Amino acid sequence: MDATYAGPPPSSYDMSDYLGLIARHWWIAVLLTLAGTAAGAAYNESLPREYVSTASVLVRPAGLDANVSGGRTRDEINLDTEAQLMRSTAVVAGAAKVLQREDVDVLAGAVSVEVPPNTAVLQINYAASAPEQAQAGAKAFAQSYLANREGNAKAELERQAAALRDKIKDLTEDLTKINGKLSGASPKSSNYATLDSQRDTTVTQINQLNNKVNQLATETVSAGTVIREARVPSRPVKPTAAVNYAAGALLGLLAGLGVAALRERLDRRVRGGRDLVRSGVAVLGAVPGKGAGCTEIFTPFSPGGRAFNRLRNEVVAAFRPGEQVVVVTGASRGPAATLVAANLAAALSRTGAEVVLIGAQLPDSLTEAAPLARLVGVAPTPGLSEVLAGRVSLAESTQRAARTPSLHVITTGGTATAAGMLQSHALRDIITTLRAHADYLVVEAPSTSASADAQSLASLADAAILAVETRRTSRPEVADAAEQLRRVGTPLLGGVMMPRLPHRARRTAAGADAETAPVEPAGRPLLGDDEEPVDAVANGHKPHADEQTIMLAPLDASALTELDEAHRQ
Repeated sequence: MDATYAGPPPSSYDMSDYLGLIARHWWIAVLLTLAGTAAGAAYNESLPREYVSTASVLVRPAGLDANVSGGRTRDEINLDTEAQLMRSTAVVAGAAKVLQREDVDVLAGAVSVEVPPNTAVLQINYAASAPEQAQAGAKAFAQSYLANREGNAKAELERQAAALRDKIKDLTEDLTKINGKLSGASPKSSNYATLDSQRDTTVTQINQLNNKVNQLATETVSAGTVIREARVPSRPVKPTAAVNYAAGALLGLLAGLGVAALRERLDRRVRGGRDLVRSGVAVLGAVPGKGAGCTEIFTPFSPGGRAFNRLRNEVVAAFRPGEQVVVVTGASRGPAATLVAANLAAALSRTGAEVVLIGAQLPDSLTEAAPLARLVGVAPTPGLSEVLAGRVSLAESTQRAARTPSLHVITTGGTATAAGMLQSHALRDIITTLRAHADYLVVEAPSTSASADAQSLASLADAAILAVETRRTSRPEVADAAEQLRRVGTPLLGGVMMPRLPHRARRTAAGADAETAPVEPAGRPLLGDDEEPVDAVANGHKPHADEQTIMLAPLDASALTELDEAHRQ
């Protein structure tokens, strides 16, 4: 049989890996997102509050505004220029005087102006740490701006009037000179007519200028008006709670994903088939179910039974002529190898083949979740350790499993020193003799991480299967197990994935009954008082369509006795 060592693990990752990472560590992302949100809330509370009050001012032409054109609103006033004047020294000083403050630079930095499109309105915004201060500041700047603009308009009107008065004064002086010349001139002379015309012109100009002065003196100046009074703001504009909360949640989520990725990288446990393949082992199958629900011999038509039926078919198909021994070992300590070996042996025996299940793994404790004897319903002793120690014969240690006539079981036994005997030549002789009288031998070996016995047993087998507990067995343990089997030349068919199993489960009533059940003579099935040993095929039992029926020579007590005598010689 060719080895199926999968080689070095692939390094590629796809979207399913990342989705699996999120699915496994979603709680980390949620916790850190909540923590980030809480941190964002705390940061938001620590920031100073900023309240903004707005006063709207309608700007009207005043003074020379009628001569200014080209503003953004196509009116006589350029509102962009007016917005810049809001921070002028005169306006800020006026607002500081109203507010009775001297920090003009702070006031200038707290005010801002907006010009709504297609309007002659200025929106004066004032920011402060208190709502009342924001309202007072907006009012003060609106009043200061209007007062400054009105003052500038009046000053401009006064300047125009003064210029007109100066012209009137000059024209009056000219008129006096003209009148003096007229008094000395003859009315009939040509010079008199010229002087008389000049006098009329000068008088007309003086009258026109006086009219303009009178108009300027009576003109009403209105620089603008407040169309919306500043109000006390009900809530601050800064800090923005939604932004800070969202930023905290986003940072928390990113931190959660980073921690999840780091935890995934540091966590080397096998969680799925891709992890097994990355460790260099092909996936033979996965046993469905959870925890304690998998610590039993599965019925043929249950999901677990169908999984082991498929595993049986793959093992039988992988065997070449003359090959019949498969060793099942675990990559880590625990009952996974026991469960896989027992269920595989049961699946093989359901085809009618004579199967010997050899237990070579001592349980960690008397309350181990799946000791071999309790699983198959036989007495825990005598077993392999007693045979290797020479205390009992091979025939005496071989028991027929309850309700499975073609399954013979050799338990681990009770001798504590049996571990060292698993590497002896006596075990090799036992395997050799059992090959001649059984169709299949399934050996339950200790885990590769516990001792070197798995290598010793694998060297006697034709193929090996690795039992892997998800979320308990690590990828380095799987890779090391595959390497150990490769070094002894045993083909590794692949790994069988088991859900995480309880290693210290309490014994159930059924399990206690099984452990204390009476031991039938070797070579007979363990039956109740009202049952008789029955051959399954002779009784009309027909295997399921997906089961391959194998009928070979039966393994009886007389044959085992002869083998045992040969072994002792």
